[in-house]
Amino acid sequence: MFDKILIANRGEIALRVIRACREMGIHSVAVHSTADSDAMHVRMADESVCIGPPSSTDSYLSVPAIISACEISGAQAIHPGYGFLSENANFVQVLEDHGISFIGPTAEHIRIMGDKITAKTTMKDLGVPCVPGSDGGVPDLETARAVAEEIGYPVIIKATAGGGGRGMKLAQTADDIESAFQTARAEGKAAFGNDEVYIEKYLGRPRHIEIQVFGDGKGNAVHLGERDCSLQRRHQKVLEEAPGPAIDAETRERIGKICADAVASINYIGAGTIEFLYEDGEFYFIEMNTRLQVEHPVTEAIFGVDLVREQIRVAEGLPMSFTQDDIVVNGHAIEVRINAEKLPDFRPCPGKITQYHAPGGLGVRIDSALYDGYSIPPFYDSLIGKLIVHGRDRPEALARLKRALGELIVDGVDTTIPLFHALLDEEDIQTGNYNIHWLEKWLESNLAAD
Repeated sequence: MFDKILIANRGEIALRVIRACREMGIHSVAVHSTADSDAMHVRMADESVCIGPPSSTDSYLSVPAIISACEISGAQAIHPGYGFLSENANFVQVLEDHGISFIGPTAEHIRIMGDKITAKTTMKDLGVPCVPGSDGGVPDLETARAVAEEIGYPVIIKATAGGGGRGMKLAQTADDIESAFQTARAEGKAAFGNDEVYIEKYLGRPRHIEIQVFGDGKGNAVHLGERDCSLQRRHQKVLEEAPGPAIDAETRERIGKICADAVASINYIGAGTIEFLYEDGEFYFIEMNTRLQVEHPVTEAIFGVDLVREQIRVAEGLPMSFTQDDIVVNGHAIEVRINAEKLPDFRPCPGKITQYHAPGGLGVRIDSALYDGYSIPPFYDSLIGKLIVHGRDRPEALARLKRALGELIVDGVDTTIPLFHALLDEEDIQTGNYNIHWLEKWLESNLAAD
C-alpha cells in the first residue's frame, strides 16, 4: 500500500486527489510554483514542495522538478490529475526508471492513444467503430485531395498530435482543401512540434459522447456509461451530463461493452475515456484520453463510485471494488465549468476574489480551489470551479442546477456564470436537443449581439 502520494498538479483537481488520499489514510504531497504558494491545494495537503517559478514549463511541466519533489518528500507514487504531465509517456517511463509508481496507464498505452492515427488503427482493430477517413497520416496535398474525394466533402483535417481544438481545419468543398491542409499542418507544427495530419469525414450535426472505462491491468475492465459533452465552444467542453439525453439503456450497454472489451484486451489499467461523435444512431471513435477527465464527477454522481480512489487501488495492484453488474444508473447529473473569463469574448480574467460563496443542499457538489481573498494567477488555465448537480431525473437536475447557480457567488473577477443562467432558459437545453455545433451558433446570435 502507498503511504505517500505526490499530486503533480494544481487547483481543484489537486484538491480532489488530496481528499481521496485523506479518506484512504494516505499522506499527500502538493507541489506548487511560486505563483501558487498560497493556493488551496498547498494548504490542504499534508506537506508541499515548491518546484519552480510561475511558468508551467519551469514548474508543473518540469520532470526533473517533479522527480526531485518525490525524492525530497519520499513519495512512492504520483497522481497526475489531468493536463500537464498526465498523458506524457516519457514522464511515466522516467518514473518507472526511478522506482516511482504512476497512478494511471502504462507508458505504452499512453503512447498508443496519444498518437491519433495509431489510436484509430488500434481501436479499429479492437472492433471499435471509427469515423471514415485516411488510414494514416496524409503526406501531401495531392494525397489529401484524393482522400477527401474518396470519403466525400465536407472533411476535417486534424493534426496527429493535436488537442484542444488546435490543428483542426474544416474543408467544406474541394476549393477549401489546400488552405485547410496547409493551416492544419502549420498549427500542428507550431503547437506540438509535429506537422503530420490526417483526414476524417466531417459529420454535420453529431453529439459528442464519451464512454468512461476502467481497467485493472490484468485483463479485466468495465464501462461506467456515457457522458454527453456536446455543448462546446471552440472544441472546449462547457457543460457535461450523464447519462446522455440521446442514449437509451440498450445503446449504452452495446457501446459500453465494445469499449470495455477493447481496453480489457490490451490490459489497460486505470481510468480512461473513449470519445465518439454520435449521429443517426451510429458511433464514430475520435480519440481516447488515458487519464481522469475534468467531467468525471457526473459519472461518480450517477454510479456512486469514487474514480480517484479506484485509480489508487489498481495502481497498488488491488482489484477494482466493483463489477459491471454493480454499475446501475441512478438519476441524472450535470456539470458546468466555471471559468474566470469575461463575456462575450471569453477573455481570461485573473484577479483577486473579493467574495466567494459555494452553493449547497441536496445533490449539489462544487469542486473548486477558490476562497475569499485568493488571487487567481494569470499563468494557468482559466477554469476556477466545477458545479455538479444530481437529481432523480434530468428535469430535477436542471432545476437543481438553476437553484445552485443562483446561490453561487464569485466576486472580484468576471466569470462564465451568466452564460449558464442564459443557457438554462433555452428550450433546446431543457429538452436536451443539441449537438456539438449548437453552442457556437447560439453564442453568435445571442452573446455576441449583446
